[in-house]
Amino acid sequence: MVKIGLEVHVQLNTNTKLFCGCPNKFTNEPNTNVCEICMGFPGSKPRLNKKAFEYAIRIGLALNCKFPEEMFFSRKSYFYPDMPKNFQITQYEVPLGKNGYLDSGEKKIGITRVHMEEDPSRIVHIGSITKAKYILVDDNRSGTPLCEIVTDPDFTSPKEARIFLQKLSSILEYLGVYDSSIEGSMRVDSNISVAETRVEIKNISGFKDVEKALNYEIIRQNNVLRRNGKIERETRGWDAGSGVTRSLRSKEQEEEYGYIFEPDLTRITLDRKMIGKIKSGLPELADEKVRRYEKMGIQKDLALAITSEPDLAEMFEEVIKKADAKLTAIWFGGELKKTLNFSNLRIKDTGIKPEHLIKLLKMIDEENITVKSAEIMMREMVKNPRDPETMTTNMERIHDEEVLSAMAKEVMSENVRAILDYKAGKEEAFHFLVGQIMRKTKGRGDPETVRKVLRKLL
Repeated sequence: MVKIGLEVHVQLNTNTKLFCGCPNKFTNEPNTNVCEICMGFPGSKPRLNKKAFEYAIRIGLALNCKFPEEMFFSRKSYFYPDMPKNFQITQYEVPLGKNGYLDSGEKKIGITRVHMEEDPSRIVHIGSITKAKYILVDDNRSGTPLCEIVTDPDFTSPKEARIFLQKLSSILEYLGVYDSSIEGSMRVDSNISVAETRVEIKNISGFKDVEKALNYEIIRQNNVLRRNGKIERETRGWDAGSGVTRSLRSKEQEEEYGYIFEPDLTRITLDRKMIGKIKSGLPELADEKVRRYEKMGIQKDLALAITSEPDLAEMFEEVIKKADAKLTAIWFGGELKKTLNFSNLRIKDTGIKPEHLIKLLKMIDEENITVKSAEIMMREMVKNPRDPETMTTNMERIHDEEVLSAMAKEVMSENVRAILDYKAGKEEAFHFLVGQIMRKTKGRGDPETVRKVLRKLL
């Protein structure tokens, strides 16, 4: 039976690193965004980032975790190029939160623990990860605040793991604790077994890659067993280019890390009033929004599309203050979402303002433009945001019967066969002719007037 558990490392979106004042941001120049604390120089003293601490509590609350009365940090010792001081400040014995759960929609997944830790440095392999000629180390990432979320081994398929990660990412974005657009902002270690021996797959980025890596590993382990081989307890890396996992090293046991209490950081009392205050300030999450939108008469599939990213939902909330909610949902969950996905953009990247969309929806509602024209204008606004009233040249709906009659006569002269089919009782021929007239008007013809004119001529 397949058993899968995940260890999800989330990069917290704070201004500074976890234990020092270095900016928590990417920089192109290696080894410049560092100080004596994140480099672990002798005599340097770490101090906890308060905002990162609050963000981690938010995550624990959203994942229904239980909090201890007191927590502390530990040193996890290992010797690897990505750890300049040869230990990582993390939590082991007493995590920030534990025994929580997340309902992914597919199933309820247990959360073993939620804890804080610093990110190691970044290793750059010159060549493939398993056959690198040499490696380079960039310490800029050293000390970046991470929140690690460890699940129970509750997944029985790679698809379940992908759905869970998508749901978790949505929750974290709504909480405002991480930015999914930053490369490496969520990295996943997967533990998987098809028999008794557990294999770890390290540092997978991307939900689809997690699913692919797990699918490959299931096939690999089953093939080993089929040949009467023995599955080794090991750590493997995912090679996305080749679509395979590769052995990196034998898997360490926890005792090999030699955890000790971090003597340079104090114990922290988790005040119930403080946790209650943070809980009362949590935002409305996507699931709650979907339920509320459904009560407004919005279809669930549209509600799910709108709430797929917080900024889109926030824009939707602004627009429905002055526009019909159902009409807005159709356009937000349909054409706008489709256009953003096609352009690989998020609404916050476009510069579109609520008033732009309110005016466009008003034009649609008052039938000043056709649906086809509105779709074209929506796509243009995503590329080049501007007032839709400045875009209506050659976009207005054509109601003039004389103009439409002239176009209809042209279409009829070009499609005599369709006229004969209509006379023979084939109604689909009429719809074909309507479509040809609408094409000639470039989507601007008023459909009712087009049908009226065509019936009269026929």
